[in-house]
Order: sequence, then C-alpha cells, then structure tokens
Amino acid sequence: MVITKKVERASISLPKHLLEKFDRLIVKKGYANRSEALRDLIRNLLIEEEWNENAEIVATVTLIYNHHTSDLLDKLTDVEHENIRNIISTMHIHIDTDNCLEVLCLKGNYSVVKGIGDKLISQKGVKYGKIVMATTGKDID
Repeated sequence: MVITKKVERASISLPKHLLEKFDRLIVKKGYANRSEALRDLIRNLLIEEEWNENAEIVATVTLIYNHHTSDLLDKLTDVEHENIRNIISTMHIHIDTDNCLEVLCLKGNYSVVKGIGDKLISQKGVKYGKIVMATTGKDID
C-alpha cells in the first residue's frame, strides 16, 4: 500500500538575482528541482524553531587538538565519562604526530547536549571545535 501525501502548490516572488543564485546553488547541491530544495530549507527552519531546552536531539561534536597539551586528554576523558549516558559513539583519528581529530555522537535534551559540546570545545588546547545538532527524525515527514 502506497501512502501519498497531499501536496499544496505555493508561489513566491523573489528578486531575479536571488533566484539565479538559488538555482546555481541547487544544481551544485544536486537537488532535482527548486521544490526539493525549498522543502529542505523549510524543514530545517521548522526543526530549529522547535528546539528548546527539553527537545530531544542528536548531535556531533568535532574536535581538533594537540594531544601533547598538558592534561587535555584527561580533561576530555573526564567530560566524556561524566556524560556517558548522552554519548552514543566516539571516533579518534591521529592526523599527524601532534594533532588528533575526535568526533563524538550525542543524544539527549538540547540543553544537555549543547552543554556537553560547549564544555568539550572550551577545553584549553582544543584548536577547533564545532557542534552540529540535528533532529532525531521522529516528527519529520
């Protein structure tokens, strides 16, 4: 049985230069058409709007750091162990003889996950850090 969703048609007015840039971008990104690209943009805005302190999210935290930095590995490990319930997975890669890449996958309430990411990124010796949050997908059509 195939379930089809009712689709509503909507039109928008945009300055020509903005539409031309958008068309180039959707081709570059590989979208089949404007509608697919606009649906993704709308979903992303709706998801971010729904996030609040209690929203359940998933996220990745990416860290680049020099593993020779005094006590950094101990501090990162302490934060990870303190938050073991929210950490789904970790991956550690040796970039070169000094630098490491660590990626953590987290799940939980927005404020908790954001707090864990911020705490990891703010450790002295972390050269680069970024949190990328996403929905769990439960409420997306």
